[in-house]
Amino acid sequence: MSTPSIPAGTEPAARAGALRLPDKPRTRLRTTLVIAAFAAFTVATCIPAIGGIDPDFGALIRNWDNGSGLLARLFQPDFAFLPRTVGPMLETLQMALVGAVAAAAVSVPLTLWAAAPTNPNALTRRALRAVINIVRAIPDLVYATILVAMVGVGALPGLITLFLFDLGIIVKLVSEAIDSADHSYLEAGRAAGGTQAQLNRVTALPQSWPLFANQWLYTLELNVRISAILGIVGAGGIGRLLDERRAFYAYDDVSVIILEILVVVILIEIVSNVLRRRLV
Repeated sequence: MSTPSIPAGTEPAARAGALRLPDKPRTRLRTTLVIAAFAAFTVATCIPAIGGIDPDFGALIRNWDNGSGLLARLFQPDFAFLPRTVGPMLETLQMALVGAVAAAAVSVPLTLWAAAPTNPNALTRRALRAVINIVRAIPDLVYATILVAMVGVGALPGLITLFLFDLGIIVKLVSEAIDSADHSYLEAGRAAGGTQAQLNRVTALPQSWPLFANQWLYTLELNVRISAILGIVGAGGIGRLLDERRAFYAYDDVSVIILEILVVVILIEIVSNVLRRRLV
């Protein structure tokens, strides 16, 4: 398509007007419709007559005094209780570290097996992904409840639960990242006559170490938080002490435990960020 001719004496403004780009299409109507549909769907989920939930906001207002009293007690931590939390917190950190390390070791071969570039066999790849999806679909509290009934109260059921939880996250996220990356080096290796095992070991695995490191550190952070919940069903760690003090309505002690978990998680996150900058 030829550019329209402009007389030599035409002003620059006229030239700019003749070459002006078309206006950007407006999507205001479509955006409004999407927002309206989302709002209507949200309102519909709160109508019990059509199968929605029935949120009782009146109960929240009526029972506000109970909640405000609980919050007031939580804001009065008894730091004299802090020495008693050291042992359970160390047990929580041990569970978190051992679970993360065990999952890290097992996740490497499974991740390479679950990614298409590192495992061209569709049958075995889909079978492993199905197993990982099943592992991820079961909530961690369900794992902990079953394992406590099987092996008894203590750190072992919590450790196994953290291992399964971490394994599902690492294999899922890292394998998807490998699938979406560019793998021209694998094609070059195949052209040179390398086997899939050789290509995975020499090329794919070194390229994937930063991905693994990020997820390993992330699961270590998660383990400390999750172990506090697992203790409610008897899976050991600081969570068991937290549930015990809650059952006795000792919310000043509960507040100390919550603050301790918060501090530990923040410290682990700071260390993880430093390690990420060095590893990636």
